[in-house]
Amino acid sequence: MSSETSHHKPRVAVVFGGRSSEHAISVLTAGAVLRAIDREKYDVLPIGITTDGRWALTADDPERMAIADRQLPTVAALAESTEGAVVLPVDPTNREVVYSEPGSVPKALGEVDVVFPVLHGPYGEDGTLQGLLELSGVPYVGSGVLASAVGQDKDYMKRVFTSFGLPVGPYEVIRPREWETDPVAARRKIVDFAAEHGWPLFVKPARAGSSMGITKVNDLGGLDEAIEEARRHDPKILVESLLRGREIECGVLEFEDGPRASVPAEIPPVTAHDFYDFEAKYIDSAAGIVPAPLTAEQTAKVQELAVAAFDAASCEGLVRADFFLQDNGEFVINEINTLPGFTPISMYPRMWQESGVSYPELIDRLLQAALHRSTGLR
Repeated sequence: MSSETSHHKPRVAVVFGGRSSEHAISVLTAGAVLRAIDREKYDVLPIGITTDGRWALTADDPERMAIADRQLPTVAALAESTEGAVVLPVDPTNREVVYSEPGSVPKALGEVDVVFPVLHGPYGEDGTLQGLLELSGVPYVGSGVLASAVGQDKDYMKRVFTSFGLPVGPYEVIRPREWETDPVAARRKIVDFAAEHGWPLFVKPARAGSSMGITKVNDLGGLDEAIEEARRHDPKILVESLLRGREIECGVLEFEDGPRASVPAEIPPVTAHDFYDFEAKYIDSAAGIVPAPLTAEQTAKVQELAVAAFDAASCEGLVRADFFLQDNGEFVINEINTLPGFTPISMYPRMWQESGVSYPELIDRLLQAALHRSTGLR
């Protein structure tokens, strides 16, 4: 490759880690992305965000971004310095990334052409980072501010889906003020919900992912502890009834002619866990079935619903849509994930692999779409 060609390679900042409880999952995703990205086509700048919010220059070392002896990786362990910070100027005329350490002259790291944010949860997947990148005028992979916020907040996500006529299951929301001003009334609201829809219930944070903070509650005895666990992750909590049926997932990817759905996958019942929780997903590697054993009609229906959910929330780039196929044969949408995991066992890349889009091709398609999409109103 000539030096001139190399000079014009797009520079990709892979931003990962973050302040949410999904920090380690983001590091795992970053390792997989860094391993798969085409270095002949792109220059890569890994930037990790520590749990306290510092943007750190990190080693480009995917092998260290993996689970080792059941221990999860962190940005702090990968950072080149305990104090140095990476700064992305909030100036659309300047994409120069700067690295500074106390007592040293700031060092220019070069311009960034596109950001691949592989952050999960609040302060990364929820529109906050997307807003910063919009102010900076830097293109980025994935949905914009509104769709990212809607995709993170399960309360408003369900409201949007309902307004577009998409099927959602029964749920109740307890907002922070309700719990803080009158916890007895808030608890009664949940008990009344259980009386109407039955036990067990799922109590979960409204704005978290990777099954963080979710508790399956079988009766009144476990309710208070479940509420506190959910509120540990988010002061707003969501209560959902148990939907009996099969767990089906479907990937959506934006092509030149619009969004398309992948073959769906099924998450089989996990025998060692009460439900598909964090341990089942990431530590014990519960295996999904790809493609899901569905009829042609069921496959077409869930693909149609996945694309409809993508459009309803004004998503861009990619989405993983999660459904329940109920015993009555009807699909109910559980949630969408605007920045789904890209770990080696993640369902999103596996579904696209089975659909004919390899992992490196998937990464390339997402980066190319971002490079050709403007920031700002669109």
